[in-house]
Amino acid sequence: MIVPVYQAVKTLRACVESVRSQSYADWAMILIDDGSSDGSGALCDELARLDGRIRVVHQPNGGVSAARNRGLGEVRAPWVYFLDADDLLMPGALETLHRLAEDNGADTAAGAVVLTESDGSRITDAILPAGVYEEAGIREQILLPLTGQRLRAPIFNGYIVRYLLRAAILKEHAVTFEGGYLEDEIFLMDYFFHAKRLAVTEEPIYDYLMNPASATHRYMEDFPGVFRRFMERKRARVAGTALEKACPGWEADTNWAGLLIAVGNEYAPGNDVSHREHRKNIRALCALPEYAGAMKALHPRGCGKRKQIVSELLLKRQYLLLDALYRLKNKR
Repeated sequence: MIVPVYQAVKTLRACVESVRSQSYADWAMILIDDGSSDGSGALCDELARLDGRIRVVHQPNGGVSAARNRGLGEVRAPWVYFLDADDLLMPGALETLHRLAEDNGADTAAGAVVLTESDGSRITDAILPAGVYEEAGIREQILLPLTGQRLRAPIFNGYIVRYLLRAAILKEHAVTFEGGYLEDEIFLMDYFFHAKRLAVTEEPIYDYLMNPASATHRYMEDFPGVFRRFMERKRARVAGTALEKACPGWEADTNWAGLLIAVGNEYAPGNDVSHREHRKNIRALCALPEYAGAMKALHPRGCGKRKQIVSELLLKRQYLLLDALYRLKNKR
């Protein structure tokens, strides 16, 4: 089990305790202290002294992908599981996943994720109906949605934390992470190109705590550049495969999704510019070739209500109304 740790002193102990209390006890945990400055590194060492199944690696800050990759280099077990330091495993999760994989001769097991909002409300996000999926099912139910269905609700989410993964597949095919955004999606595509059998339960195995202060909710500078690199990597995976023929409009679909994320990023905490500047920046986003091309090629349909409204306002160049919508949202 690999746990990247960065500035997680407030949540790490509960995270680790959710593992130590599991009914399945034959686990090993690698805590990757990614250059924390809030005392997380010392807490990692303290937790390792309490339980011999826990090891700690300290490294300079390199981001979540570098931390996870370092953990992959340290793995000696046949199974790999990723856990985030601000989340929790559900009781019995490891036993459920391990039994699911072993009983079905699968190289991957997966369960549902519970999304817990800051107000305590909870939604269960099931990956797929319970069952066993062979290569054709994996292609249809995971690879195709990850490739070209990034707009229509419900969107297949790339949560890496829902999967128990076969270490031999990761090592044989050198599957690693890159970047600090949407890295899970490319990682899963790389992995499931080679996975042969997936066993799924609808039972919740992971408690994902929706933290408004997390990196995914803060303003990201140069998001278009980050997303462009993501698209380069995705394009390299899709080119020449059956996915290319099965999803002929995948680039426009994915770029539209990127544009919607970019607009949300423009209004994320940390980007303290004037409303006029917001509107100017959105206009500039829409003029970028990748996003302008997507807007010309595709009119989004079947998005969630908020995304549908935003996409319609973008198509009509109603930047003033869009700005007012986000101002209202942020006040709430």
